[in-house]
Amino acid sequence: MALYAIGDLHLSLASNKPMDVFGAGWTNYVERIREGFAALTEDDVTVLCGDLSWAMGLEESLADFRFINALPGKKYIIKGNHDYWWNTASKMKKFFEANGLATLEVMHNNCFLYGDVALCGTRGWFYEEDAAAGSHNDKVLQRELGRLETSLKAAGEREKICFLHYPPLYHGYRCEEVLKLLKQYEVKRCCYGHLHGPSHRLAVRGAAEGIEFTMVSADYLSFSPKKIAD
Repeated sequence: MALYAIGDLHLSLASNKPMDVFGAGWTNYVERIREGFAALTEDDVTVLCGDLSWAMGLEESLADFRFINALPGKKYIIKGNHDYWWNTASKMKKFFEANGLATLEVMHNNCFLYGDVALCGTRGWFYEEDAAAGSHNDKVLQRELGRLETSLKAAGEREKICFLHYPPLYHGYRCEEVLKLLKQYEVKRCCYGHLHGPSHRLAVRGAAEGIEFTMVSADYLSFSPKKIAD
């Protein structure tokens, strides 16, 4: 049994938006995802860090989630900025159950346990420094902070690994509010995605701010899930 993470699968099996238009790094990426998961077993757990499907609604996402469901192991999913199919947790749960997507669960205002470790997370947010209080960006940030804190609180005193879609820290940017929560709740490891192509060079990897950061965008990982823990 092992814990893995990967984000940004950007599947479009029922919506014509293939990612290979973004360069050779995405060539044949669906098959490469399948091959990358082949090393996993049914006992393994993978956290999927957002931007999973280009579908605009749950019904359109079904082909993508059937593909994900068929990959080995349990999967916990968080929202990315391009997950337009995202709905309420109860509707997603009913959709997964109705379609036999038994390996999928939603990480949203909750946490999951992996042994004695709590797996926490949410989408996160890029907070613009010039965003005025009360603006749309500020409201979204406050909601995401609330969801993150709810997830971290649910973990209690357990060791916590946090999974985000947006990086809270990269070269030239930091989201103080998210970093503050990670430190407050003594998170020692944080995985994130979102960054692609030339933006990979901006990623913070390794120890910073007392936290071990791991970038798990699919194209950065060559579409093979990153092992986080045994």
